Amino acid sequence: MPTAVADTVARALESVDVAAVRRAYWEQNEFVYLERWLPPDLVARLVAEVERVRPAINRNFIPRHKKGGSVSFYTLVEQAPTIVALYRAPAFIAFLSALSGRALLACPPGDPHACALYFYTEPGDHIGFHFDTSYYKGARYTVLVGLVERSSSRLVCQLYKNVPGRAVEERALTTHPGTVILFNGDKLWHSITPLGENEERVSLTLEYVTDPSMHPLKRFVSNMKDAIAYFGFRRVFLDSRKATRATQ
Repeated sequence: MPTAVADTVARALESVDVAAVRRAYWEQNEFVYLERWLPPDLVARLVAEVERVRPAINRNFIPRHKKGGSVSFYTLVEQAPTIVALYRAPAFIAFLSALSGRALLACPPGDPHACALYFYTEPGDHIGFHFDTSYYKGARYTVLVGLVERSSSRLVCQLYKNVPGRAVEERALTTHPGTVILFNGDKLWHSITPLGENEERVSLTLEYVTDPSMHPLKRFVSNMKDAIAYFGFRRVFLDSRKATRATQ
């Protein structure tokens, strides 16, 4: 399975003008949008795993900031081998590294946010504007993959925020199935607009870092945030220990 997914991604990358995508990425302050880029057969397999993990959704609500459901990396490792294989595909990581100009690495296995699904399934599900702030010692890069898009909800991005001398440019994007978006988590101010009635949106996020080390105190803060806002305490703290032991 991992080899087949890696080969599919490698073949898809053969048709990509990496130099042109890299220029767009840097011209947009480390952000690029590749609409419907992943092959349809691979997208179909990813969506099948979305359906498989639905019973594991953890719903969360933080007033004035976010409402929705999440499935952590730990569940995906157990039940979604295609998603995990995409996350770890060598050619994909090499492509992302070429765009960012940094040697990117997968997050440690004890990070529930490393590779996760986000479900917007109830009216009003959304997330407010935020950066994908890194608690790691190095920078963190986010890849967002559209999987299910039956909604009027949009990914709203504000490019060049906090860049001296540049006006902010706002874009409202539809994350069609197979769409891939890469950005530097500390540079893109972004949100998801509220879901309407009888709508659904599911996206996959993949996180990569330049340095996988983290101070123990920051790890605790990161885990608390993930437990409260995303995956629940049991998944974050108990399953983190299982994941760490499994790799030792």
